[in-house]
Amino acid sequence: MAFATLVSASGTGSAAGQTTVTVSAAVSLTDALTAIAERYGAEGRGSVRFNFGASNTLARQIVNGAPADVFVSADEAQMDVAAAAGLLKEGSRVNLLSNQLAIVVPSDRPRTMKSVREIADPAFKRIAIGDPAAVPAGVYARQYLEQEGLWDSIAARVIPAASVRAALSAVESGAADAAVVYRTDARVALRATVAWVVPVDRGPRIRYPAAILRGAADPAAAQRFLDYLRGEDAARIFERFGFARAAPPSR
Repeated sequence: MAFATLVSASGTGSAAGQTTVTVSAAVSLTDALTAIAERYGAEGRGSVRFNFGASNTLARQIVNGAPADVFVSADEAQMDVAAAAGLLKEGSRVNLLSNQLAIVVPSDRPRTMKSVREIADPAFKRIAIGDPAAVPAGVYARQYLEQEGLWDSIAARVIPAASVRAALSAVESGAADAAVVYRTDARVALRATVAWVVPVDRGPRIRYPAAILRGAADPAAAQRFLDYLRGEDAARIFERFGFARAAPPSR
């Protein structure tokens, strides 16, 4: 089981007595959302507390009653889990962002691939991906590799990871020879380099939906933060971290 990380972001301009919005968000959004929340707080809009983790873990936590005001998933399937349990505020669900997959390798063994087919090279003895049975990044990775006719040739070498950041860490620590992660994760890697970026027209349709939860402590505060995530200031920060806007709304 993956354990989520709890952080708080609030600027010196936050007004006293404002509700802290609790956001359960896909771990691949850690850097971008933390930067956005710091700006949000600095502008005096309020504070935000994050629960970052693999989206499947977050969805399970929410269904089991974990407190959260907003859920941002790395795929629609995990948002559907919360929706099927009747936990989403009606009409609040939107597609927030899109992303791409990338293959990364250790920085001390850099390599540039001319084709994704090079992932089948026996030199890649251990290939880390998010658990393809549950973690969105792993589900996307398997979908893509099956589409390219490569999954069967590498399946025995796949190391399932609890989250996409765990897959990235496996490469950075030397525990894996390559990993399939999001392009945005590759951008913030310290000891991994990009070997291949999956073209948008060949890769899976990666969407990050967001929604307010029916049990939100302060629905108005949750709506304000979600609106901020959809605004121009947040868009610029998301773009700085490599995310693109997704449209139209999913529901």
